[in-house]
Amino acid sequence: MIPINTSVVSGVVLSMFSNKYRMLLLKRTGEGYWCHVAGKIDNGELAWEAMVRELREETNIEAKDLYNGEYQQQFYDPSHNQIMLITCFAIYCEPEQIVHLNEEHTDYKWCDLEEAKALVPFPNQKKLYDHIWLNFVESRPPDHLKINVC
Repeated sequence: MIPINTSVVSGVVLSMFSNKYRMLLLKRTGEGYWCHVAGKIDNGELAWEAMVRELREETNIEAKDLYNGEYQQQFYDPSHNQIMLITCFAIYCEPEQIVHLNEEHTDYKWCDLEEAKALVPFPNQKKLYDHIWLNFVESRPPDHLKINVC
């Protein structure tokens, strides 16, 4: 049997630049690939609380609006023989958002959908970005998906 690991969350961060939405990609320090914000859920933390904390730790950005992204990333991790099941969020932040990276990342880029999909290495990332773009950029998300982060 293959265990399922649900201890990680991720979020696609959106900000307006010149009246157009862009999504934030970060370049991982060790692995060197582009990705979105992600991290582990600490003991006693709710998934959305971990997402807000990881966003702040990795980028120094405060979430303006946080939504259940209605998407689960899933993939097999051969190094740990486990299936990763990652709850994904959509995160709106202030327009023209400034990013201050921590040591986990070496670079960042605000991208449109096609730029983001061209940079990331994994097929599931591209599917996630398509989903977020369609449901959180091209459409207004339903209010019942919004998470109160007060």
